[in-house]
Amino acid sequence: MKKVKAGLMAAIAATVLAACGSSETKSEEKGETWKEIQEAGEIVVATPGTLYPASYYPEGSDELTGYDVEVMREVGKRLDLEIVFEEMDFDSMFASLTSGRVDVAPAGMRKEIKDKYSYSEPYKYSYATMIVREEDVESYDSLEDLEGKVAGGAATTVYSDIAKKFGAELKTYRNVTNDVYLRDVDVGRTDVIINDYYLQRLALESLPQLDVTMHPDLKFHTNNQRAVIEEGALTFRDKIDGALNEMRKDGTLTELSKEFFGGEDVSEKPEEDIREIEGIE
Repeated sequence: MKKVKAGLMAAIAATVLAACGSSETKSEEKGETWKEIQEAGEIVVATPGTLYPASYYPEGSDELTGYDVEVMREVGKRLDLEIVFEEMDFDSMFASLTSGRVDVAPAGMRKEIKDKYSYSEPYKYSYATMIVREEDVESYDSLEDLEGKVAGGAATTVYSDIAKKFGAELKTYRNVTNDVYLRDVDVGRTDVIINDYYLQRLALESLPQLDVTMHPDLKFHTNNQRAVIEEGALTFRDKIDGALNEMRKDGTLTELSKEFFGGEDVSEKPEEDIREIEGIE
Protein backbone atom coordinates (compact mmCIF):
# COMPACT_ATOMS: atom_id res chain seq x y z
CA MET A 1 0.00 0.00 0.00
CA LYS A 2 2.82 2.39 0.84
CA LYS A 3 4.41 1.84 -2.57
CA VAL A 4 1.16 2.40 -4.45
CA LYS A 5 0.52 5.56 -2.47
CA ALA A 6 4.07 6.75 -3.06
CA GLY A 7 3.76 6.14 -6.79
CA LEU A 8 0.45 8.02 -6.95
CA MET A 9 1.88 10.96 -5.03
CA ALA A 10 4.92 11.02 -7.29
CA ALA A 11 2.70 11.09 -10.38
CA ILE A 12 0.64 13.98 -8.97
CA ALA A 13 3.80 15.84 -8.05
CA ALA A 14 5.24 15.29 -11.54
CA THR A 15 2.11 16.83 -13.07
CA VAL A 16 2.41 19.86 -10.84
CA LEU A 17 6.08 20.22 -11.71
CA ALA A 18 5.37 20.04 -15.42
CA ALA A 19 2.82 22.80 -15.03
CA CYS A 20 4.95 25.23 -13.06
CA GLY A 21 8.52 24.13 -13.86
CA SER A 22 9.65 24.93 -10.32
CA SER A 23 12.83 23.30 -8.96
CA GLU A 24 11.72 24.44 -5.51
CA THR A 25 8.53 22.36 -5.87
CA LYS A 26 10.64 19.35 -6.85
CA SER A 27 12.72 19.81 -3.71
CA GLU A 28 9.60 19.95 -1.53
CA GLU A 29 8.15 16.84 -3.21
CA LYS A 30 11.33 14.87 -2.54
CA GLY A 31 11.17 15.96 1.07
CA GLU A 32 8.02 13.85 1.45
CA THR A 33 9.99 10.60 1.20
CA TRP A 34 11.00 10.58 4.86
CA LYS A 35 7.45 11.44 5.94
CA GLU A 36 6.04 8.55 3.89
CA ILE A 37 8.56 6.13 5.38
CA GLN A 38 7.72 7.28 8.90
CA GLU A 39 4.01 6.84 8.22
CA ALA A 40 4.60 3.33 6.84
CA GLY A 41 6.79 2.46 9.84
CA GLU A 42 9.29 0.57 7.69
CA ILE A 43 12.22 0.83 5.32
CA VAL A 44 12.19 -1.65 2.44
CA VAL A 45 15.74 -2.72 1.52
CA ALA A 46 16.83 -4.60 -1.60
CA THR A 47 19.30 -7.41 -0.91
CA PRO A 48 20.57 -10.48 -2.82
CA GLY A 49 20.38 -13.03 0.01
CA THR A 50 23.10 -15.03 -1.77
CA LEU A 51 26.23 -12.95 -1.16
CA TYR A 52 28.32 -14.23 1.75
CA PRO A 53 29.12 -12.48 4.08
CA ALA A 54 27.13 -9.37 3.08
CA SER A 55 23.67 -10.91 2.67
CA TYR A 56 23.10 -14.64 3.03
CA TYR A 57 21.41 -17.52 4.86
CA PRO A 58 23.71 -19.55 7.12
CA GLU A 59 23.65 -23.27 6.39
CA GLY A 60 20.60 -24.85 7.98
CA SER A 61 18.98 -21.50 8.81
CA ASP A 62 16.11 -19.54 7.27
CA GLU A 63 17.22 -16.31 8.98
CA LEU A 64 18.77 -13.76 6.61
CA THR A 65 21.95 -12.17 7.95
CA GLY A 66 25.25 -10.63 6.82
CA TYR A 67 27.12 -7.35 7.20
CA ASP A 68 24.85 -5.27 4.93
CA VAL A 69 21.78 -6.89 6.45
CA GLU A 70 22.77 -6.23 10.06
CA VAL A 71 23.98 -2.69 9.33
CA MET A 72 20.56 -1.86 7.87
CA ARG A 73 18.75 -3.56 10.75
CA GLU A 74 20.73 -1.41 13.18
CA VAL A 75 19.94 1.72 11.16
CA GLY A 76 16.24 0.81 11.37
CA LYS A 77 16.48 0.26 15.11
CA ARG A 78 18.04 3.69 15.64
CA LEU A 79 15.40 5.35 13.47
CA ASP A 80 12.63 3.41 15.24
CA LEU A 81 11.57 1.76 11.99
CA GLU A 82 11.17 -1.86 10.89
CA ILE A 83 13.52 -3.09 8.15
CA VAL A 84 11.88 -5.26 5.49
CA PHE A 85 14.13 -7.04 2.99
CA GLU A 86 13.20 -7.72 -0.64
CA GLU A 87 15.51 -10.33 -2.16
CA MET A 88 16.58 -9.77 -5.76
CA ASP A 89 19.64 -9.89 -8.00
CA PHE A 90 21.92 -6.87 -8.26
CA ASP A 91 20.70 -5.94 -11.75
CA SER A 92 17.12 -5.53 -10.45
CA MET A 93 17.93 -3.32 -7.45
CA PHE A 94 17.98 0.05 -9.17
CA ALA A 95 14.87 -0.59 -11.24
CA SER A 96 13.11 -1.50 -7.99
CA LEU A 97 14.42 1.66 -6.34
CA THR A 98 13.22 3.80 -9.25
CA SER A 99 9.77 2.18 -9.28
CA GLY A 100 9.32 2.62 -5.53
CA ARG A 101 9.27 -1.09 -4.76
CA VAL A 102 12.19 -0.58 -2.35
CA ASP A 103 13.50 2.42 -0.40
CA VAL A 104 17.19 1.45 -0.17
CA ALA A 105 19.61 -0.46 -2.39
CA PRO A 106 23.01 -1.08 -0.72
CA ALA A 107 25.64 -0.54 -3.41
CA GLY A 108 28.77 1.29 -4.45
CA MET A 109 28.70 4.65 -6.21
CA ARG A 110 28.71 3.92 -9.95
CA LYS A 111 29.22 6.46 -12.76
CA GLU A 112 25.98 5.63 -14.58
CA ILE A 113 23.82 6.00 -11.45
CA LYS A 114 25.74 8.73 -9.61
CA ASP A 115 23.40 11.53 -10.72
CA LYS A 116 20.21 9.46 -10.61
CA TYR A 117 20.11 8.69 -6.88
CA SER A 118 21.22 10.00 -3.50
CA TYR A 119 23.72 8.18 -1.27
CA SER A 120 24.53 7.78 2.39
CA GLU A 121 28.07 8.07 3.68
CA PRO A 122 30.09 4.83 3.16
CA TYR A 123 29.80 2.10 5.77
CA LYS A 124 32.21 -0.30 4.05
CA TYR A 125 35.50 0.29 2.22
CA SER A 126 37.36 -2.20 0.07
CA TYR A 127 39.12 -2.79 -3.25
CA ALA A 128 39.01 -5.29 -6.08
CA THR A 129 41.17 -8.32 -6.71
CA MET A 130 41.28 -11.34 -9.03
CA ILE A 131 40.51 -15.00 -8.39
CA VAL A 132 42.28 -17.41 -10.76
CA ARG A 133 43.27 -21.07 -10.88
CA GLU A 134 46.35 -21.71 -8.76
CA GLU A 135 48.40 -22.96 -11.70
CA ASP A 136 47.61 -19.74 -13.62
CA VAL A 137 48.74 -17.14 -11.07
CA GLU A 138 51.99 -16.41 -12.89
CA SER A 139 50.05 -15.73 -16.11
CA TYR A 140 48.68 -12.52 -14.59
CA ASP A 141 51.24 -9.80 -14.00
CA SER A 142 48.75 -6.96 -14.49
CA LEU A 143 45.18 -6.21 -15.49
CA GLU A 144 46.33 -6.07 -19.10
CA ASP A 145 46.69 -9.87 -18.95
CA LEU A 146 42.89 -10.16 -18.88
CA GLU A 147 42.90 -9.79 -22.68
CA GLY A 148 41.15 -12.83 -24.18
CA LYS A 149 40.26 -14.40 -20.82
CA VAL A 150 36.72 -15.37 -19.75
CA ALA A 151 35.59 -13.47 -16.64
CA GLY A 152 32.58 -14.47 -14.57
CA GLY A 153 30.32 -11.78 -13.13
CA ALA A 154 26.96 -10.03 -13.03
CA ALA A 155 26.17 -7.97 -16.12
CA THR A 156 26.05 -4.48 -14.62
CA THR A 157 28.69 -4.42 -11.88
CA VAL A 158 31.84 -2.30 -11.85
CA TYR A 159 33.83 -5.54 -11.78
CA SER A 160 32.35 -6.55 -15.13
CA ASP A 161 33.19 -3.09 -16.45
CA ILE A 162 36.82 -3.62 -15.45
CA ALA A 163 36.93 -7.05 -17.11
CA LYS A 164 35.54 -5.68 -20.37
CA LYS A 165 37.83 -2.64 -20.30
CA PHE A 166 40.87 -4.91 -20.31
CA GLY A 167 39.60 -7.18 -23.08
CA ALA A 168 38.05 -10.11 -21.22
CA GLU A 169 34.97 -11.92 -22.47
CA LEU A 170 32.20 -11.73 -19.88
CA LYS A 171 30.18 -14.76 -18.74
CA THR A 172 27.19 -13.32 -16.88
CA TYR A 173 25.22 -14.83 -14.01
CA ARG A 174 22.01 -13.83 -12.31
CA ASN A 175 21.53 -14.10 -8.54
CA VAL A 176 23.84 -17.04 -7.75
CA THR A 177 25.99 -17.80 -4.73
CA ASN A 178 29.76 -17.29 -4.64
CA ASP A 179 30.51 -21.00 -4.90
CA VAL A 180 28.98 -21.10 -8.40
CA TYR A 181 31.43 -18.45 -9.63
CA LEU A 182 34.38 -20.15 -7.94
CA ARG A 183 33.55 -23.67 -9.14
CA ASP A 184 33.32 -22.41 -12.73
CA VAL A 185 36.87 -21.05 -12.49
CA ASP A 186 38.02 -24.32 -10.90
CA VAL A 187 36.64 -26.51 -13.72
CA GLY A 188 37.66 -24.10 -16.52
CA ARG A 189 34.28 -22.69 -17.59
CA THR A 190 35.74 -19.29 -16.78
CA ASP A 191 39.28 -18.07 -16.17
CA VAL A 192 38.92 -15.31 -13.62
CA ILE A 193 36.63 -13.54 -11.18
CA ILE A 194 37.10 -9.85 -10.45
CA ASN A 195 35.36 -8.92 -7.24
CA ASP A 196 35.61 -7.43 -3.76
CA TYR A 197 38.70 -8.48 -1.81
CA TYR A 198 37.00 -9.10 1.52
CA LEU A 199 34.05 -11.00 0.07
CA GLN A 200 36.22 -13.27 -2.04
CA ARG A 201 38.78 -13.91 0.70
CA LEU A 202 36.07 -15.35 2.92
CA ALA A 203 34.46 -17.27 0.05
CA LEU A 204 37.78 -18.96 -0.68
CA GLU A 205 38.26 -19.87 2.96
CA SER A 206 34.90 -21.62 2.95
CA LEU A 207 35.78 -23.70 -0.16
CA PRO A 208 39.34 -24.97 0.41
CA GLN A 209 38.78 -27.95 -1.90
CA LEU A 210 38.77 -25.74 -4.99
CA ASP A 211 42.00 -25.23 -6.96
CA VAL A 212 41.56 -21.45 -7.11
CA THR A 213 43.29 -18.62 -5.31
CA MET A 214 43.32 -14.87 -4.86
CA HIS A 215 46.12 -13.19 -6.79
CA PRO A 216 48.68 -12.12 -4.15
CA ASP A 217 49.84 -8.93 -5.87
CA LEU A 218 47.01 -7.42 -7.92
CA LYS A 219 44.98 -4.87 -5.95
CA PHE A 220 42.96 -2.26 -7.79
CA HIS A 221 39.88 -0.01 -7.81
CA THR A 222 39.10 1.20 -4.31
CA ASN A 223 35.38 1.10 -3.64
CA ASN A 224 32.83 1.56 -0.90
CA GLN A 225 29.34 0.47 0.04
CA ARG A 226 26.53 2.96 0.72
CA ALA A 227 22.79 3.06 1.16
CA VAL A 228 21.48 4.24 -2.22
CA ILE A 229 18.11 6.00 -2.10
CA GLU A 230 15.75 8.08 -4.22
CA GLU A 231 17.46 11.11 -5.79
CA GLY A 232 16.83 14.27 -3.79
CA ALA A 233 15.43 12.51 -0.69
CA LEU A 234 17.84 14.53 1.44
CA THR A 235 16.00 14.28 4.75
CA PHE A 236 15.94 10.49 4.46
CA ARG A 237 19.62 10.48 3.52
CA ASP A 238 20.50 12.66 6.52
CA LYS A 239 18.60 10.32 8.86
CA ILE A 240 20.54 7.30 7.55
CA ASP A 241 23.83 9.21 7.81
CA GLY A 242 23.01 10.19 11.38
CA ALA A 243 22.44 6.56 12.35
CA LEU A 244 25.61 5.41 10.55
CA ASN A 245 27.70 8.12 12.23
CA GLU A 246 26.41 7.05 15.65
CA MET A 247 27.30 3.45 14.79
CA ARG A 248 30.79 4.47 13.72
CA LYS A 249 31.40 6.51 16.87
CA ASP A 250 30.13 3.90 19.33
CA GLY A 251 32.00 1.05 17.60
CA THR A 252 28.95 -0.79 16.24
CA LEU A 253 30.20 -0.73 12.63
CA THR A 254 33.58 -2.07 13.69
CA GLU A 255 31.94 -4.79 15.78
CA LEU A 256 29.66 -5.91 12.95
CA SER A 257 32.54 -5.82 10.48
CA LYS A 258 34.76 -8.02 12.61
CA GLU A 259 31.89 -10.45 13.14
CA PHE A 260 31.31 -10.97 9.41
CA PHE A 261 34.76 -10.31 7.90
CA GLY A 262 36.99 -12.53 10.02
CA GLY A 263 38.18 -9.82 12.39
CA GLU A 264 38.81 -7.22 9.65
CA ASP A 265 37.45 -3.68 10.05
CA VAL A 266 35.94 -2.81 6.66
CA SER A 267 34.37 0.36 8.09
CA GLU A 268 37.80 2.03 7.80
CA LYS A 269 39.57 2.95 4.55
CA PRO A 270 42.22 0.36 3.58
CA GLU A 271 45.87 1.36 3.80
CA GLU A 272 47.08 -0.37 0.66
CA ASP A 273 48.96 0.49 -2.54
CA ILE A 274 45.98 0.16 -4.85
CA ARG A 275 45.84 0.87 -8.59
CA GLU A 276 43.02 3.16 -9.71
CA ILE A 277 41.62 2.61 -13.19
CA GLU A 278 40.96 5.55 -15.49
CA GLY A 279 37.40 5.67 -16.76
CA ILE A 280 36.06 3.25 -14.14
CA GLU A 281 33.90 4.56 -11.28
